[in-house]
Amino acid sequence: MISKRAAGAVVTGVLALAAVPMTLTAVAFPGSGEAGPKAARDGRSPAPDGSACVERTAAELTLEQQVGQLFISGVDADEPAEAELAAVKDLHLGGVILTNGSEAGVDTTRQVSERAREAATGDVPLWVSADQEGGKVQHLKGPGFDAMPSAVEQGKLDPAALRSQAAGWAGQLNSAGVNVNLAPVLDTVPEDLSDENEPVGKLQRNYGTTPEAVAASGTAFQEGMADAGVTTAVKHFPGLGRVIGNTDHSKDVVDDVTTRDDAYLRPFKEGLSSGDSLVMISSARYAKIDPDNMAAFSSEILTGMLREDLGFDGVIVSDDLGAAKAVEDVPPAERALRFLDAGGTVVLSVDAGVLPEMAGAVLQRARADEQFRAGVQAGAERVVKAKGAAGMLDCG
Repeated sequence: MISKRAAGAVVTGVLALAAVPMTLTAVAFPGSGEAGPKAARDGRSPAPDGSACVERTAAELTLEQQVGQLFISGVDADEPAEAELAAVKDLHLGGVILTNGSEAGVDTTRQVSERAREAATGDVPLWVSADQEGGKVQHLKGPGFDAMPSAVEQGKLDPAALRSQAAGWAGQLNSAGVNVNLAPVLDTVPEDLSDENEPVGKLQRNYGTTPEAVAASGTAFQEGMADAGVTTAVKHFPGLGRVIGNTDHSKDVVDDVTTRDDAYLRPFKEGLSSGDSLVMISSARYAKIDPDNMAAFSSEILTGMLREDLGFDGVIVSDDLGAAKAVEDVPPAERALRFLDAGGTVVLSVDAGVLPEMAGAVLQRARADEQFRAGVQAGAERVVKAKGAAGMLDCG
């Protein structure tokens, strides 16, 4: 995601649902099988894989709450609409993203984060996320937030210095009640495309022009965020560095270069090796991997590359499936179902107005399709485990 968008249409639907606790199983739709979190870094208190706390918390979720854990919805960073907060409550959402940007500072952001948390239901804490990369993509600014340099400038720092600075920026996010940073960008933009690549190069979101440079700096940024207890989401797998168009603003953006064993995957391999980060999926189409589907709807990419090739067992998050131009020809309900069917875990939409349709479709199918329901249950457990690994669960 790049642009600062309005949260969209008013949420009108409220799911009136039976609250029946479900028992989790190991059966799942592609890519959503069992996954244990890795130990959290530097003083956080993870809930270890298979811990009674994580299993109990996940097992006590109703089906409606399980579905809700699979969605992140937009909430205005300055003035959340009542409809946006109602979506968090009525749909039992697992997370929000602060949208439209804010220059009001840490105190205001913390108040908004608290309002979102107050709207959340159940015993699984809410992810509050933001795009806080630096440079032109720093959506939270003002008193208490440092002006972060662009990734291009960050990439010029010694990795140890970058890690230290990132820990400081993460501390500011913590003070603002933000526990997930949808960063770093691990896309490598070749030097000859820097001025043409709209989603990354033109905005100076790349840490360098080689996979090695991006891997070194991107990992340092991740480690610094983790040092201060902020979960990262590396993006945009399998890379937007060699496309021209921006999927936020253009349809059918195509990468005709990247292969399944491409050298440009190196930053993602290194960034996901710890297991502590989420991974965000591109909405471009990769002609040499799966020419028929954009990455967000491709089992070849989500299940084949991430789960099987890289052995990633964490949470796979979509890029914006609510307002992005790339998906406008696909009905919202189908967007959510296709992403989950391909092996995705969490659907992100900056537009809260489409969430009832998306979540409603997932719930309806889960009630009717036993195998799909098992996938929803396993996906929700994966989210709970990730939150437990980040020390978010109350395991008293």
